[in-house]
Amino acid sequence: MSPIVQENVSMTPFEGNVSTTPSESDMKFYYERLLPFRYVFQWLSHSPKPTKDFTMREFAYEYRNKIYQRYNSFGTLEEFKKSVVTANPTRFEVGAVYKINPKERKNLPKTAFKPESKELVFDIDLTDYDDIRTCCQGTDICCKCWKFIQVGSKIIETALREDFGFEHMVWVFSGRRGAHCWISDKRARELDESSRRAIVEYLDVLGAKTQQGTLNLRKPLHPHVERAFEIVKKEFATVILQEQDPWGTQPGQEAESKAWKQTEELLKFIPSKPLQIELRNKWKASKSYSSSQDKWDDINKVASQVLKSNAQVSTLNDSKKDIIIYYMYPRLDVQVSKQVIHLLKSPFCIHPGTGNVCVPFDPSSNISGNPADDDYGFNPMTAPNLRLLQTELETWEDNHKDNVEPNNSTTRLPDYDRTSLKPYIDYFAKFVNNLLKDELKGSEKRAREEDPLSF
Repeated sequence: MSPIVQENVSMTPFEGNVSTTPSESDMKFYYERLLPFRYVFQWLSHSPKPTKDFTMREFAYEYRNKIYQRYNSFGTLEEFKKSVVTANPTRFEVGAVYKINPKERKNLPKTAFKPESKELVFDIDLTDYDDIRTCCQGTDICCKCWKFIQVGSKIIETALREDFGFEHMVWVFSGRRGAHCWISDKRARELDESSRRAIVEYLDVLGAKTQQGTLNLRKPLHPHVERAFEIVKKEFATVILQEQDPWGTQPGQEAESKAWKQTEELLKFIPSKPLQIELRNKWKASKSYSSSQDKWDDINKVASQVLKSNAQVSTLNDSKKDIIIYYMYPRLDVQVSKQVIHLLKSPFCIHPGTGNVCVPFDPSSNISGNPADDDYGFNPMTAPNLRLLQTELETWEDNHKDNVEPNNSTTRLPDYDRTSLKPYIDYFAKFVNNLLKDELKGSEKRAREEDPLSF
């Protein structure tokens, strides 16, 4: 066991759901009655039965007293659930599959304890957008800034499917301000770290905290970047120019204000120094509010007076593409993706600071059953929260006191079917079933290829 830094547990106001830090009894209730252990087990075992992909896999527990317990492993679904219920951690994390059981690592030299496989994962965190989002900062989020993840997930998933041929991926809400993408294809799980780095570098167009105003993407754009541009340009006007409005300035506003600092970053993208000067002078001389939309329109208007050649206009248009990509392309936490041994909290964990369930979601369609969420695909503001789930289950039981089935009934519906968690578990179950079908096909094909009598 080793101490870790305690996570910030400041509250985020969620519309419709009260964000709270769960108590020990809350967590025990959730583990005993609501968490879909069977589907999590099958997902990680890649089979309805225990395989080494599960039994040799590391799990980590995080506790309230800041203790972080690594190298847990389990032989069966029942052992897995019993351990989590008994330990009652604030959350548990999923790690790599090793050549030997993680519990036995102390009996062997460190060189013998090597990871064999793990899902390829990607992480988008909204705090990485703090320099451009104006609606929220830090751990706070809203539907406006969630659109960055909505767009980002579409770009990443499209590339993973079309450019790398991966099929089995699921997006999971982090519970507060981000999203994780888990790719479970066998080919993805078996990637070594150099291959993972290569994929990350391919997708990480902005680079490791690229200096603003110096994106300078090579032209013509790489097909992946061009495809991403076609996706983000449709959302740029709404998300950046209207909703975020990062360059909006008031007359006489201080140069050190965030809006003016952002405006100066915008000007860095402009390749012509004379055009930069003219735009800056125009905006500083404005007698009324100058919005981001106004400034975006001004670039072309002033350029028509300042630029003298078609080549200069072409270069400016390329720079405007860079601006759109810089402000809208997904900002990845690349370290999460590069290391096979990196642990990440499991789907359906409870975020210890908010009480929100880390539910899987479909970025392109609403699976919540609430028509009000249709515009978002997934709306983090109305996502299941543990306190809400407890209330829903208690209400259902109060309304069905006379016909509650015994716990050992073979026809008894699982408790989560009586809550707003149901559509998310159904979605995950479908994902797992499709994965298991492909795993079975793959194992049968490998068996035929290894059979010397097979013709």
